[in-house]
Order: sequence, then C-alpha cells, then structure tokens
Amino acid sequence: MHRRYVSLTLCSVLLSGCANFTAGNLFSHYSAQNKDLYQSVAAGNYTEATDNLDDFVAGDVLDNLEKGRVYFLDAQYPQSFSAFEKSDQAVKEQQDEATISLSRSANSVGSLAINDNLKEYIAPDYELGFLHLYLGLNYLQQQKLEDALVEMRRANQVQEAARKSREAELDNAQQQLEDEGVSPNIGAVLAHYPDAGKKLSAVQNGYLFFLSGLLYETSHDLNDAYVDYRRALAVAPNNQAVIEASIRVAKALAMNEDLRMLKKRYGEMPSLKTGQGRVIIIDEQGIVDALNGWQLTLPLYDSRGQSALYSVALPYYPPHAHHDKADLVLNQEVVLGSRLADVNNMAKQDLTERMPALVVRQVLRVIAKDELRKNTTQGNDIGSLVFNIWNKLTEQPDTRSWLTLPAQVNAMSQLVSAGEQTLQVGQKSYTFNVPSGGTTLVWLSRQGDNATIWHKQLGKL
Repeated sequence: MHRRYVSLTLCSVLLSGCANFTAGNLFSHYSAQNKDLYQSVAAGNYTEATDNLDDFVAGDVLDNLEKGRVYFLDAQYPQSFSAFEKSDQAVKEQQDEATISLSRSANSVGSLAINDNLKEYIAPDYELGFLHLYLGLNYLQQQKLEDALVEMRRANQVQEAARKSREAELDNAQQQLEDEGVSPNIGAVLAHYPDAGKKLSAVQNGYLFFLSGLLYETSHDLNDAYVDYRRALAVAPNNQAVIEASIRVAKALAMNEDLRMLKKRYGEMPSLKTGQGRVIIIDEQGIVDALNGWQLTLPLYDSRGQSALYSVALPYYPPHAHHDKADLVLNQEVVLGSRLADVNNMAKQDLTERMPALVVRQVLRVIAKDELRKNTTQGNDIGSLVFNIWNKLTEQPDTRSWLTLPAQVNAMSQLVSAGEQTLQVGQKSYTFNVPSGGTTLVWLSRQGDNATIWHKQLGKL
C-alpha cells in the first residue's frame, strides 16, 4: 500500500528529469538560495560575493550572468569575460533550437508537476541587453574597440526587437501622454520613437544606447553614434551628458534642422576651450531589487466532496527603501548626474508582462496535481496527507532574475583643465589623467561603501 505513496515522489522526480532538478530548486526558490550572494554585493563585499557564487542553481544562462557581473565588480576581468561568453553561448543554443526537444518537453512537464523553477530559464530582453553591454565593457577593458562595437550592435538588435514587440503598448502610452498635454520628448521625435514616458524607459535601456553612442563616436562612426544618442535621449530626455553628446554629434554631422530643435529645447552647450578636456562618468548605483515569493494554500474539492490542499506560489517585488548615494566629488567639486537607466523599472515591467502566463501555469499545475493525487492515492486518506505535505514543500515561486545588476545608472559630463584629476567616491579616491582636447570615460559601480572604478581614453570627440 505504501508503494503508492512512494510512487508519488518517484513520479514527480521522473517527470522532472531536467537540467534544473536540484534539491534547492525543489524545496526553495532562486532569491532564497542566493541570499548570501545578494547581500554581499549589496554591501560592496565583492570578493566575498565571488565566494558565494554557486556552480549550479539556475543553469548556464543565469548562473553565468551572475558570475560575469560579480567577477567584473571584483576586477577579475578574464573570469568575468569567460562567464559572460558561456552565458552568451547558452543563449545561442536556446535560440538555435528550431523545434522543441524531448528534454525540453520533459522539463516543461516536470515543472508543471512540481514548480516553475524546474523550467529552463529564458532570459528576458532587458537582461540580454545587459549581457551584451557587459561583454562590450569587457572588450573595452581589453582595448578591443571593434569587438566592443560588435556587442553594442547585438545589444541594439535585442532592444529593437523589444521595442517592436511592445509597439502597440508604447503607442497607447504615448496617446495617454498626449491626452494629458505633456510636452513632446525631442529625443523621441528625432529617434522616431513613441513618446511613452516611463513606459519607454522600462522597455529601452538608455545606458546601453549612451555607451554604444560613445563607442561609435570614439571609432569616428558619427552616423551610428548619432542614431544611438537620439535613442538615449528618447529614454533619458533630461540627462545632460546625453544632451551634450546629441548636440555635439548633430553639429559635427551638420544636422541643422535637428540642431535647431535641440538648441531650442536645451539651449547652447559648453564647448572645449584650449587646455581643457572632458570627463564623462557612468555611475552604476546599488543592486536591483530581488523577487520574493507570495504563497497561499487553498482547499480543492472534487465532485464527491473529497478535498486536498494546494499551495499557490507567485513572485512579487516587495517595497524597498532606496537610500541616496554619497556625492561624487571631482577635483573637490560635486558633480551632478541624472538617470540613464532604472533597472528596477525594467525588472518590474518584465514581471508584469509574465504574470498572466505565471497565473495560467499555476491553474494548470493545480489541475495536474489533483489528477496525480487521485491516480496515486486512490482515495486513501494517508496518501492524500502525504501528497498535501509534498505539495506544500515543493510549490515554490519562480523568483529567477539577474540579481546582481545595478538598481540604477546615472551619467554626467564635465569640462576640466587638462591633466591629473581626482574623483572622490565616498571614502574611495581615484586619480586619472585627461589630455588636452580629449575625452576620458570613467566607469564606476558602487554598492554599500565600496566602488569599482576604472577609466579609458576615448580620444578627441
């Protein structure tokens, strides 16, 4: 008789014969399993975070995204590059599958019988954009500008696909803004984008566009640089670094009509004088919010009045208090930046889009589990009790997302006297050189009281 109860567990295990079947995914969820990693990064303990990286939690795509990011923060650039390449290869293999494989079908059935953490992880487009962005930054670290530009092009393809797939939604958001009499976004006009306010910035990554524009401008490809600066301006219409770059390249390309519109909206921008250089700072801040789980246990009755308890578990973003970071001080003067990207906004938009499918799968899982219970226990009360316990333990919310991304990204641009510069970030001091007539990019990511900082010379822009 007890064989029937044991068969319940065996059946579930067999159904879940997939790459993601682990005890952690069976009885816990992604955010909970990575709690130590998340807290280490949030506190700026990058080396400790590398020690908290697991070899296997969510598969080659997501595990290597986390590794690539954490190694990059810890300035272990070869390890970061290798991890991002592995993630990129895993994504390619997913995308190259023309038909659903037998293993993927088994994967889906297993996750339906137990929980969604056993499904193969498919990275959303905002995460794929960041994958190519960080591969590009790794190439920039290696002084491989052309390879970095290849990644920017790939990232732009992801962004364009994301925009097209949400075109109707963005158009609707634009119409709402027009009905409210909101002033038109010049960047959206120039880039032929929907003027969709916050909705656009949840779909399109201004950080990616601005960095791409900088790298194209550095390679003297001004046409492509201007395309991406216009896109960045559509997403971050009040960012001074983006405004200056857009006007600078519009002027160089003699885009007189665009220039007239830009100057009418933003006024004249400062230009380099003899003996001056330019500092552009990209400032990543904090760590993206982590998904948590919401769980509810409900009784389900059949036509004969027999009942069983079923757990329903869904992911959600709990409210978080976000504290302002310390000022950035360049040569003893505070420099103010403004938002390029709000990663929390992107992550929450992705969850909103996935929620209907998640709810449908929960309903299907309850039905599948009830059928499995009836077939396995044959009305036996002890068997139903065992099933209820198993169901309670294994129903876990799918909280998988790229946990170590920054919460937000700012950018700023400053003209300085050529020579040695000092940037103060909290208690950390960083010195670098700016050549006369040249532009220096300073990249930093800061969490807790710590920061990773490096710089690259971009030449005369």
